[in-house]
Amino acid sequence: MPSSDGGGQRFGTRLAAAMAARGQLCVGIDPHPALLAAWGLDDSVQGLRSFSHTVLEAVAPLAAAVKPQVALYERHGSAGLAVLEEILAACAQAEVLSIADAKRGDIGSTMAAYADAWLRDGSALAADAVTLSPYLGFESLRPALDLAARNGRGVFVLALTSNPEGASVQHVGGSDSVAKRIVAAAGVENQPHAQDALGSVGLVVGATVGAALEQLGIDLRSVHGPLLAPGLGAQGATGADLRRSFGAAHPAVLATSSRGILAAGPTVAALRAATVETLREL
Repeated sequence: MPSSDGGGQRFGTRLAAAMAARGQLCVGIDPHPALLAAWGLDDSVQGLRSFSHTVLEAVAPLAAAVKPQVALYERHGSAGLAVLEEILAACAQAEVLSIADAKRGDIGSTMAAYADAWLRDGSALAADAVTLSPYLGFESLRPALDLAARNGRGVFVLALTSNPEGASVQHVGGSDSVAKRIVAAAGVENQPHAQDALGSVGLVVGATVGAALEQLGIDLRSVHGPLLAPGLGAQGATGADLRRSFGAAHPAVLATSSRGILAAGPTVAALRAATVETLREL
């Protein structure tokens, strides 16, 4: 299922198969200091490693994908990034898709370097997909879009997030909003593969955006790509909220739960039980 060395099926095809087999759940691997403490672990590289491997062991057989939060590894410096490299390699071995939540976005050679790190075959940080920020212009992401396509990997572009500050940028333009333009651009990228179950250019759309999609006149079905929806569980969104908010686009939703599941730790059994319960709700 995962693609540690690229090639083979496109990311969207592999993700669609994983969602059909396991359900529409992505589990975030978010080693926040407070969670490490709640698990009885030190806020150290050793605690980071123990936390990450325990989460992966628990959820890899159940979730369609896992999403390590890159910033929470970066805060431990090079040793923390080494743990992230371990986890991404372990995802491929465990046959669960990995989404590096890095939210990278830049221009020119710098964007190409970010793409090289997260999407190049053979890179120690290569994931099945990476999150990207388009707010220097969607086309600034071109190096990542092209490299992901060549290597059978995917991207998730921030489109409509649920943080209060997001509306000050994403909603600008009303019926021709910034968010709507990002959605349209992603749809264009996926158009050559419209015959596939899902394209490989996905969007990040918050699970708690509520009526914003209708207010802005956004039809997410036009994306023909996966919709990564953070906010399930601890942030307040439920399976019913997702069905109501996403409507006809709901089959493309990959709902993300992090703290809602991770708070059940530190045992593998408890994490698995929380994951099963979340899948049941979805």
